[in-house]
Amino acid sequence: MFSAIAKFFSGGSSELKQASLYERIGGDATVNAAVDLFYRKILADDRINQFFEGVDMDKQSAKQKAFLTMAFGGPGNYSGEDMRKGHAHLVAKGLDNSHFDAVIENLGATLTELNVPADLISEAAAIAESTRNDVLRK
Repeated sequence: MFSAIAKFFSGGSSELKQASLYERIGGDATVNAAVDLFYRKILADDRINQFFEGVDMDKQSAKQKAFLTMAFGGPGNYSGEDMRKGHAHLVAKGLDNSHFDAVIENLGATLTELNVPADLISEAAAIAESTRNDVLRK
């Protein structure tokens, strides 16, 4: 599934292939900065920070950087758990649509703060939104 997402969002074909979202937002430097800022926002957000209690945030950040790199069409392979399995324990703790919305909101605020253009933020949000049903196990 992950390679299909990456292929879809990176253009999928070699004909007149547009640069991937990963490349257009600034590559590794932007993804790394975004994940670091994103988790600062998440941990400060009382709507969702309880889901990160006891989490090794260095490991979490590394996983998120690898996932976003793959999802945005960048190099490398994401080897983490699939979205359903990886978030099952959070759904059991009450993770729902309102929490997912808060995550999307924080992602948008993060990318805005990093001066990513609005059209690219919309693409990133669409990628994140495409995982909603799997994350929430629907």
